Amino acid sequence: MKPRLIILSDLWGTEKSEWIGYYIQNLKSKYDIQYYDCCELGKVDKTTYTERSLHIQFVNGGIDTAAQQLLKLEDEAVDILAFSIGGTIAWKAQILGLKIRTLHAISSTRLRYETQHPSCKLYLYFGEKDTYSPTPNWCSKMKLEPKLFKNKAHMFYTEIECIDEICSPF
Repeated sequence: MKPRLIILSDLWGTEKSEWIGYYIQNLKSKYDIQYYDCCELGKVDKTTYTERSLHIQFVNGGIDTAAQQLLKLEDEAVDILAFSIGGTIAWKAQILGLKIRTLHAISSTRLRYETQHPSCKLYLYFGEKDTYSPTPNWCSKMKLEPKLFKNKAHMFYTEIECIDEICSPF
């Protein structure tokens, strides 16, 4: 039996996640994969489908709602691959009690506000040109060494050439 891998979307959810198929293709031979739309988990209204609208809803309760929902949906130990806001949701869910073996958080820039370290193996990835990435000081305090993708911005994880490198530790 293959271990379970949970994939959590970024802020856009399913609608703008065509790239997710590349991850699933790379990892399906090793894992039983479950994909979750973070907007659905967080009960985020997509009527006004703009980055600003979605972001405001996540910050104003959607992240916590999604973390609680994930905790209800998953009762066994899992590995998680999470993109952007999904990484923050997984981080918070683990602190609430979700059993996570490994968390691969890709471009999860809101982690820079976290002060409590989850008790699972962590892999963090950021684009070198992402102005919202956690500072070296935050990484040092949290005892984390993220992988930086040279000359890449926030959405580097959607680029085919980065996908193989992101999937390689699995």
